[in-house]
Amino acid sequence: MTHRANTDESSSDSDDHPVSESNLLAKVLTVSDGVMSGSREDKSGEALVLSLSAGGFNVVEHRAVADGVENVATSLSEMTKDFAGLIITTGGTGFTERDLTPEGTLQVLERQAPGIAEAMRLVNPLGRLSRGVAGIVGRSIILNTPGSTVGCVECFNAVADVIPHALRLLHGERLH
Repeated sequence: MTHRANTDESSSDSDDHPVSESNLLAKVLTVSDGVMSGSREDKSGEALVLSLSAGGFNVVEHRAVADGVENVATSLSEMTKDFAGLIITTGGTGFTERDLTPEGTLQVLERQAPGIAEAMRLVNPLGRLSRGVAGIVGRSIILNTPGSTVGCVECFNAVADVIPHALRLLHGERLH
């Protein structure tokens, strides 16, 4: 499942413009064997697209991939190439043997942002069961969120207020 909209905006041309409330770009990656096999609907990915859009982000890509370290790492590498914005994953952050999204994400992260991951975990008592990470690749911020529809939106909402500021800093704006 791949949904791509306005992909021209995700090109390196987005690097020429400072981050503002009107040009916040985002991508969503659903990590789920069930979605890929067709046995489950991608409710969490769609919920993130709606939440991001309501929060002022222009979602330029939404794709799904099967669980697994290499699948996640490859998809995130492709999604961060020439992209300046936010990438949120949903799924694969739990305790089952196929929950490997953090491991795949760590293969591509250049720098971790542990405060963001910690803030997402604090939003709900079940957050303590999340192994999700957050960090930076180039001019992109990656957030791992749970695969539950409520959990992924709660985690994003927990940090949505600081992400635009973080993106502006990452993109070179001097705000202090």
